[in-house]
Amino acid sequence: MEKLILFIVEQWMLVGALLSCVILLSYHESRRAGPALSPQQMVSLLNEQKATVIDLRDKAEYNKGHILDSVNLPFAKLDKEIDRVASDKDKPLVLVCKLGQHSSAAGKKLAGKGYAKVHRLKGGISEWQSMQMPLVKG
Repeated sequence: MEKLILFIVEQWMLVGALLSCVILLSYHESRRAGPALSPQQMVSLLNEQKATVIDLRDKAEYNKGHILDSVNLPFAKLDKEIDRVASDKDKPLVLVCKLGQHSSAAGKKLAGKGYAKVHRLKGGISEWQSMQMPLVKG
């Protein structure tokens, strides 16, 4: 541990540059996947711009509880069926998964396919539930 502290003190510029690169890379990757929305921001987007909510969880999890009017499109089928679900590439999309991890990867895929307004629910359906937002079952 002493050697690590000594290295950081002696090589502070190197350590600072490394931290800067990690922060910039993280920021860049999060922007490519689309902005993360809180549940309240998502509700505003749905009401104001009539966004389409795409639930990336599998059918069984979707049936246990999902956001009203969301479309179930499991992450594994995203490449094949996205054009059927969201043909207008300029309409806002909100991606929802269990914890927010799959929506980031899906956002990158959709941005690569030309979808301009891709958003993701920060924290996924778990965050939605923790904010006591309503779910539809079945």
